[in-house]
Amino acid sequence: MSYSKWIGGGLGWAVGGPIGGIVGFALGALIDSVQGPQAEVKVEDRYDRHTRQQQRPGHQQTTGGDVAISLVVLTAAVMKADGRVTRMELGHVRDFFARQFGPAHSAELLRLLRDVLQREIPLREVCEQVRMNMPHPMRLQLMHYLIGLANADGRMERAEEEMIHRISSYIGVSEKDLGSMHAMFRRPAPNTAYQILEVDPGATDEEVKKAYRRMVMKHHPDKVTDLGEEFQKAAAEKFRKVQDAYERICKDRGIV
Repeated sequence: MSYSKWIGGGLGWAVGGPIGGIVGFALGALIDSVQGPQAEVKVEDRYDRHTRQQQRPGHQQTTGGDVAISLVVLTAAVMKADGRVTRMELGHVRDFFARQFGPAHSAELLRLLRDVLQREIPLREVCEQVRMNMPHPMRLQLMHYLIGLANADGRMERAEEEMIHRISSYIGVSEKDLGSMHAMFRRPAPNTAYQILEVDPGATDEEVKKAYRRMVMKHHPDKVTDLGEEFQKAAAEKFRKVQDAYERICKDRGIV
C-alpha cells in the first residue's frame, strides 16, 4: 500500500490541530501495521511538523488529503449522533469512499473511521479548523455529503438532524444553504423548488431569476474541481437539482 506516500503528498492542515489530535495516533498505528516502525516515525514527524504549521497564522491550501481526513472525522460524528451505526450508513460511506478515493485508499480510510468512531470528537474545534482552512464551496459540498449520509437508511433521525445543524453552523454554512440542501433530498412538494432556490414562494419573477443566478454561481461544479471525481459528480447532481427547481417554477409561472 502507499498510504504514507498519500499522506506525504497531500495532507497539510488536516493532521494538525484538533483533527490531528483525533487521527494522529490512528494514522501512526495504521502505517506501522502496513510498513513497519520506521513508517510510523515518519508519520509522527509529519504530524508534529503539520501541528506546528497549524499553529502559525495564515491560510493553508486545502488538499485532497485534508478533505479525506476531515470527511472521516465528520462522518463519524454524524454516524454516532443517534447512538447506532446502521449497515445502510456503512454501505453508503463504503461506496462513496471507494468511488472517490479508490479501493486501496478507501479501505484505509474505513479502518481510520472505525478507530475515530471509538473516540470523543471535539466537534466545535474540529469544525472551526475546517471553516478556517476549507473554501466555502468545498464546505457546501461537504455538508451535502453529510446530509446524504444521514438520509442513507431512509430517514433522518432527530439526533442526526441536530448534528447536521450543529456542524453547518460551526463550519459557516448558512441556514438558507442548509435548508436548500435538505430540500434536495425531499420528495417534490409545492414549495420544495422554492426552498432549493432559497427564495420565498411570494417572490416576483425577477427575484426568482436573480435567486437562480445566485445559486448557479454558488453551486457550479467547477468550484470543486480539486475535490476528486466523486465529489464533482455529487456537485453536478446538486447543480441539476437547482436547474430542475428553476425549471419547475418557470413552468408553473409561465416564465420564459
